Parts: sequence; structure tokens; C-alpha cells
Amino acid sequence: MPPPAALLLTAALGSAPARLSVSLAPRPPRLRAPARRIRPARIRAAAAVGGEFGGLGRRREFIGRLRNVLPGGRWWRLEEEEEGADGRAEASGATAASALHRMWALVANDRWVVFLGFASLVCAALSEIAIPHLLAASIFSAQNGGAVFYTNAKLLVVLCLISGVFSGVRSCCFGIANMILVKRMREMLFDSVLSQDIAFFDEETVGDLTSRLGSDCQQVSRVIGNDLNLISRNLLQGIGALIYLLILSWPLGLCTMLTCGTLSMIMVVHGRYQKKAAKFAQEFTASANNVAQEAITLVRTVRVYGTEKQEIKRYAKWLDKLYDVSFRQTMAYGGWSLSLNYLYHATQVVAVLIGGIYIMSGKLSAEQLTKFTLYAEWLILSTWWIGDNWSSLMQSVGASEKVFRLMDLLPSKHLTSKGLRLQKLEGRIQYEDVAFSYPSRPSVPILKRLKLTLNPNEVVAIVGLSGSGKSTIVNLLLQLYEPTNGQILVDGVPLSKLDTRWFRERIGFVGQEPKLFRMDVSANIRYGCPREVSQEEVEWAAKQAYAHDFIMALPDGYNTTVDDALLSGGQKQRVAIARALLRDPAILVLDEATSALDAESEHYVKSVITEVSTDPKAGRTVIIIAHRLSTIQAADRIIVMENGDIVEDGPHSELIKQDGLYSRLARRQNDALP
Repeated sequence: MPPPAALLLTAALGSAPARLSVSLAPRPPRLRAPARRIRPARIRAAAAVGGEFGGLGRRREFIGRLRNVLPGGRWWRLEEEEEGADGRAEASGATAASALHRMWALVANDRWVVFLGFASLVCAALSEIAIPHLLAASIFSAQNGGAVFYTNAKLLVVLCLISGVFSGVRSCCFGIANMILVKRMREMLFDSVLSQDIAFFDEETVGDLTSRLGSDCQQVSRVIGNDLNLISRNLLQGIGALIYLLILSWPLGLCTMLTCGTLSMIMVVHGRYQKKAAKFAQEFTASANNVAQEAITLVRTVRVYGTEKQEIKRYAKWLDKLYDVSFRQTMAYGGWSLSLNYLYHATQVVAVLIGGIYIMSGKLSAEQLTKFTLYAEWLILSTWWIGDNWSSLMQSVGASEKVFRLMDLLPSKHLTSKGLRLQKLEGRIQYEDVAFSYPSRPSVPILKRLKLTLNPNEVVAIVGLSGSGKSTIVNLLLQLYEPTNGQILVDGVPLSKLDTRWFRERIGFVGQEPKLFRMDVSANIRYGCPREVSQEEVEWAAKQAYAHDFIMALPDGYNTTVDDALLSGGQKQRVAIARALLRDPAILVLDEATSALDAESEHYVKSVITEVSTDPKAGRTVIIIAHRLSTIQAADRIIVMENGDIVEDGPHSELIKQDGLYSRLARRQNDALP
């Protein structure tokens, strides 16, 4: 089959260029509408190549367009994709040596596997190098018969057996080393990602990160088991073949060296191009994965609004970009294969012609020429294999760049610093002149010089319009973000000086839209609890959250695996409340925790919240953020926020009398009227 690069020659010299002529400029479509609809979008890249040959009436224009698709032409450049899929300029690429050094560090603890693989590789390569010599000797010794032929045949059998055994050991060792590499790379990448500040996840997308863990790491999986394995083997065999050729006939050997040198230069250029193209391909793959992840996650929204075609177009846009780059990679590989085939066969012809002259002049025998031809073929093929695997190695290096950049990110200081641990957490929280703006929107202030004190054994409710800063107060307390100005004190100690892990173990948190893990219900309730708990304690917490009855109605009770379709929103919230209560926290945070509950369940849960928050033995500080004012009427204090400031503070009855913002909100909810 002709290499893909032959398409360029066919387009340039073919007798019917109009078939490939597709101009890049807008023009009325020539195909009928039905035919255009069934054509795959991916052929746009091929059409773009054909477009370089549109309008061949003028020779100068034809030469200019032909120059664009020849090696080094404008069509091969990737500057238009110099920015990543997210619009950010890509950093300079890592070298193959630095990337391989990083990969070696990941498998260094199991280096014996790699060393055994290389030892087997050397033994297999040395045994294979001698095979062409014995093969030619056996053929010519068969003419005379005798013991020489049988001796050579026995040696061939032994060498083939040795080569097979060591090749098998080599493949197993390199395969094991490669699995170790990918496993540890994914572990370290996942650890690095989870250790970042929340601001990192505000900027990165889930689809991009999962693509790094998936396709990028999978691309690297070829490095040891395939690329380095075959490059090392063929390099050793090629050196052995070259030495034999120079000893056999140095003029012919130099001719073969010239061919291999040319191939090596093409190999280096091709490898660099493949590395650069691979980096863009990984970026576009990540963007496509992100679109797919969003569409599948929000499939109900997509279905309700009927935007399936729109999402398909978004996905196809990135697939088109990916195909454009992949198409150029394929064309570049076709050029590499074309060069190899031409030089390979040219070397054979030159060797036969010069060797034939040497035979007629008595300077070379037929057996020597046969050996030379076999080893020359061996050398050329070894060079080709090195180039082919070098190209694959460069693609892996390009894919590994973003992975290593993510692995090199410093973890959040909250996870690494060792702060203070109080003997007992009382739960007194003070916000002193706290101001905050989200890192993604630094010019938009969320909190403005906030001053607030929350006392132990006090139920404090925070209300206000959307965007007033209610949830931000909790986010700062949980140390998901750092205040822009001011500080937060816990029992008189700056929050930044406390041991973050220790502090979070003593907080119970229930979010507005709790997400449960794909594990059984009992494990979801136990999740994150800093102590060992019994099944009886799990059931007690579930009963407190009025979740026990519906859990027992599930197919396997507490052992039922949770999925999105299994539980309703209100049931998920009750499981999350049970998880928070099981921790017996000193600080309990409920961020719209009853928003998805029906009226009866909300009544019971409010009773439980009131009971556990007013227990004098617990000494628990309770923070409730709610829009439904019926949830917070019994709170000790109600904080009313507007535009990042506290505008009202007091119990429900007093705020109603003030006829302020809280009173206006209460009048809109009939169940909140006194």
C-alpha cells in the first residue's frame, strides 16, 4: 500500500487535479445537500490539503501552492495551534532526556526489572546479529556438503533458541516496568491534583484533568515496554551490523552509512514534529473529553432543552481540530516511510551494482556479497525501527509534558503544614475585618471588612439574597479559600495557625447539593469519620436524620450501592446529615441542608438540628445558611447579609419588628410570618 505521503505527489502531478481541488475560501457548495450531510466532518482536513492545489491554471500559483504542502511548507506548521485548547499559551516543551529522567525516577525502586530486561536485550541482540552470517555460510556450504553445513545449521538452531528465550524475558521485563511506570504516574498525578487548593479546580475542568489521568498517561505506557525496548535492541543490532559491513567491505559499508545518516536526519526532524503535534493532539483530546463530560453529566438539561445537536457540534469542533493535527501526523509519517522505502531499495541496488563489479574483478566473493546484502538490509531496517519508535517516543514525551507540570505543582499548604492542635475545640469563631474576592474574579469583592462573632452552643442562621456572601463565610471557615484581608479566629487562635486536618475532623458539613460516592449507604455515612464506628452508630445517625426508614426499604438496606438514580435529592441530603451527625462535630455547618426535603421531613430534621445544637453537653456551634426562613425561626441569632456586609443581626422576633430586609423576605414566605 502506498504511504500516505504519496497523496501529496498524486495531488501535485495527477491527471485530474480538480478532484482534489477544494478551495479554503468560502464558495457555493457543488454537492447536493443530501450528499453533503452524509460526508463525515473529518475529511475537512484532507480537503484542506487538496485546497492547496485549487486553481492550477497559472504555473506560478501552482508552484506556490505546491511549496506549501512540501516538507517545511506553511501547511505543516502548527503555529495556529500554539495556544492550548483553553486559550493559554503553551510552555516550552521538555526534552526527551528530561522526560526519560523523570520516568526513570518513577521506576527506580524496581530498577532490577529494567536491568534484567536490558541484560536479556543484549543477549538476544548479540545472538541475532550472528544469524545472517551463519545463514549465508550455510547456504554456500550446502553446495559442497559435509560437516560444515550441519555445524552451521546446528548453530543457527541454537542461536534462534537463545534469541527466542531472551526476547521473551526482555518483553516481560519491559512490560512489567512499563506497568509500574504508568501505575505510579497515575498515582502521583492523582495525589498532586487532589492536593491543590480549591482555586485550582475553579480554573481547571474535570474533563481536562481526567484526560491527563486517562489518555495522556496511557500514551506514556508505550515508552518502556515498546519504544525504549525496540530502540535499544535495534540500536545494538544496527551497530553490530555496521561494524560487520565495514570489516567486510569498507567502501560498501560507507555507502550504507551514508544512507543511514540521511535516514537519521529525517528521523530527528520527524520526531520533533511528532512531539509537537502530539502535544496539540492531547490538548484537543482533553477539550473534547471535557465537552463530552459536561454533556453527559448534564444530559437531562440537554434533553429538556433539545440541544443534542448543539452539543454534538461542540464535540465535533474539537474532533475536527484533533483530526487536523492527526492528519498532518499521518502525512508526516507517510513522508518518513517514503524516504525509508526509497533509500532502502536504492541501497540494495547500489550494493548489488558495486558488489557485482567487485565480484567480476575478484575483490569480493558471492558469499561475501550475500552476507553484505543481508547485513545492509538489517542495518537499514534497524534504522527504520529506531526512527519509527523514536517518533512514538516523541509523541509520548509531548503527552507527558502537561502530566509532569501537574505533578510538579506544590500541594496546598493546608495539607502539608503542621499547625496547632487545641486540647478542646470550644467553637468560638470570630471574623475580624475579613475581606475576600475569589481568585478567578479578583476585582469583584464578595465580603467587605466583615466583623462577626459566633459563640459556642449557639445556633446562628445566615440569610440574604443570592450573592450576598453567605456561603463564602463558610468556605473561609473551612479553609477552602484564604481571606484577602483580615483574619478568622477560632477560640482566640488564628485559623491559619491551626492544624487544618485536625480542625476539619471536628467540623460537620452538609452542602446544598450533597454528592454521594458510588459505594454502599453505610460507607457513605461513615465517610470521613476520624474514628472507627460500629454499624449501630451508623444506624443511630441515620435515625437522627430520619433516613433509617427509607434506607431499610432499599434492596440491600445499608449495603445498597448508591447511584444517581437510586435516591432522591431529599434522601441524599438526609444521608449527608447523618454523615455529619456521626462525626459528633464541635462546629456543625448546614448550607441549605433542608432545601430538598419535603415538609414533613423538614419538620423532623429541624427538630433534630435543634436538639443536637442545644445539647449543653455537646457545646456545639451551629451555622445554618438558608433561604427557607421556616428552617431558622428557632435560631438564637439570625445574620442578614447584603452585598457582602451584615445589615441586620438578632433573633427572628426582633428582626420581624424592624421591618428591614429580613422582614421583607419573611413576608414573601407565608410560612415564616409570626
